[in-house]
Amino acid sequence: MEKGKKFEFGQVVEYQNEGIVSSRVLENKVGGITVFAFDEGQRLSEHSAPFDAVITVLEGQGEIVIGGKSNRLLAGESIIMPANIPHAVNAVARFKMMLIMIKG
Repeated sequence: MEKGKKFEFGQVVEYQNEGIVSSRVLENKVGGITVFAFDEGQRLSEHSAPFDAVITVLEGQGEIVIGGKSNRLLAGESIIMPANIPHAVNAVARFKMMLIMIKG
């Protein structure tokens, strides 16, 4: 993204049939922002990260599983994924999300 120019997070990526598309909006030594577009039924399998992260659903509906607990999020809703806790992302329907990772 070009610094100093306005944009909409939801317009950063487009859906791909039967796929997941991502685009890094910003990244530096203390963290980053990535936007994802998930087609219905797509998923990121369970994994963990050494840093806290925030997911905000931009459109559609997603399921965020943290430590085995399912959380359904709609557009405008957010959740904090704690460091070192296994988590997964499932597309209940097509959806877009923003991931903010803080490395500190």
